[in-house]
Amino acid sequence: MRIMTLPCDGIGPEIMAATLEVMEAVNAKFDLGLTFHEEESGFTSLKNHGITLREEVLDRARTEFDGVILGTQSHMDYPPVAQGGRNVSAGFRIGLDLYANVRPARSRDFLPNKAPGMDLVIMREATEGFYPDRNMFRGVGEMMPDPDMALSVRKITRHSSTRICREAFKLAMQRGKKVTAIHKANSFLMTDGLFLECFREVARDFPEVQIEDKIVDAFAALLVRQPEKYDVVVATNFYGDILSDLASELSGSLGLAGSINANAETGLVCAQAQHGSAPDIAGKNVANPTSLILSAAMMLSWLGEQRGIDKLMAAGAAIHAAVDKVIDDPAKRTRDIGGTVNTDAFGRMVADQIAASA
Repeated sequence: MRIMTLPCDGIGPEIMAATLEVMEAVNAKFDLGLTFHEEESGFTSLKNHGITLREEVLDRARTEFDGVILGTQSHMDYPPVAQGGRNVSAGFRIGLDLYANVRPARSRDFLPNKAPGMDLVIMREATEGFYPDRNMFRGVGEMMPDPDMALSVRKITRHSSTRICREAFKLAMQRGKKVTAIHKANSFLMTDGLFLECFREVARDFPEVQIEDKIVDAFAALLVRQPEKYDVVVATNFYGDILSDLASELSGSLGLAGSINANAETGLVCAQAQHGSAPDIAGKNVANPTSLILSAAMMLSWLGEQRGIDKLMAAGAAIHAAVDKVIDDPAKRTRDIGGTVNTDAFGRMVADQIAASA
């Protein structure tokens, strides 16, 4: 099984190295037969190839690899698209049609957190919405008719809304059988109205699942007040992006938040940390690699479920268990969760825990 890795920018190379140490540990433990192949992206690719993400890299990911692990990108610092500054993350999501951005948030009793009992998954649609680099066939969905006016176009389609809702209901059937749809249909009558219509249509195929819908601003408040009440949350791109960061930070740290981008129809999947590239700490060996480590674990579990390979699912579960075992010890935590452990040392601890586990 071939895995493409792209360290990308900022802390990306450091957290990628720690993640690969963990992946090699499960590779050996479960005899997975994984091989890892690095590709350039971000500023390295811009320097060497004149663009942050080459189309040939996407083509190879689509046709030659079983999964992708993508590091963090410094998109805000890229030059304009015309000068090679392509959004790497969006490039994968649009180029490979990875419409389902799966973002779990789980509080741990042994870690300080602001959301006791929270264990939810946000299913975020990732290929359209308010994001101007992915809602037009040509060009982008933002424009300035004059220097004092800026406009942005939002795209919501029945196709994309239906398929993310269906994935949310399928996941809920494996969990607590409850799905909450997030919207602002009181203001966005047509766009969020269409999303809600699709949500209710899909719900008819899952009569066992309890459904509700919440206005996005009210849900943000409820997530703080009663996080334990939610199971699977489905949202359009923009809402899901913001709410998943909120949920992860409430659970203890954005650095603990795993994430995958996937397409159940094509079988393509990309593991990606929820957080950014943190250029202020890049190269200092102090970043928490947990988010990317857990993202890689989610990728293995997803591939195992899609392909019916039990040992892939076991390997994903083993990584989650090893991370929890390590951070249960305050002396083994990284700085963002109150410890002093460095990036590389944390990866080694998780890998060692996997190797030592029964």
